[in-house]
Amino acid sequence: MKKVVIHSETRLLDDYFQVDEAEFSFERFDGHMSAPVRRLCFERGDSVAAVVFNRDTQRVILIEQLRFPAYKKGPGWLLEVVAGIMTRGETPETALRREVREEIGYEIDQLCHIATFYLSPGGSSERVILFQADVRNAGRVSEGGGVPEEGEDIRLVEVSIEALRDEQVFARIQDAKTLVGIMWLLQHGATNWDVE
Repeated sequence: MKKVVIHSETRLLDDYFQVDEAEFSFERFDGHMSAPVRRLCFERGDSVAAVVFNRDTQRVILIEQLRFPAYKKGPGWLLEVVAGIMTRGETPETALRREVREEIGYEIDQLCHIATFYLSPGGSSERVILFQADVRNAGRVSEGGGVPEEGEDIRLVEVSIEALRDEQVFARIQDAKTLVGIMWLLQHGATNWDVE
């Protein structure tokens, strides 16, 4: 690990998300310390996500909902894997089970960790902890659809693995964590499990 010296940190926004400003110097690859640089960091906490596969129907369950930042640049209604922000003290597995119940109405049978990655490390500290989740029809506990009190209006979209191989279907997916999860699923299949 190279050396980093933080000269100052200031919280500029403390709302649903936070924005921090930092001034720091870092050890360059030539061994010298850099001049002080200023950066902003968008902080929203870590999130969990899962490609959900229904073993009984042999279909992937995606969700569709309005994403206002995406609406400003395109259609706004995106196809995504189930996902949500972890709350303080939650494990990734506990957070994911909550999100799957809220968004699609299932209890998870098994989980397989796929990857943990940053979405945009140049501006945000958020990491996504991505899983493949196994559900069955018997584990359906509600209709899903999200939490209305949080302004969520979520539609379930069930897709076969064969359909996900279709270029037109795949092209509709514009969310990075969803693309990573589906590419993993298409490469590894829905049968490789590391049971949690």
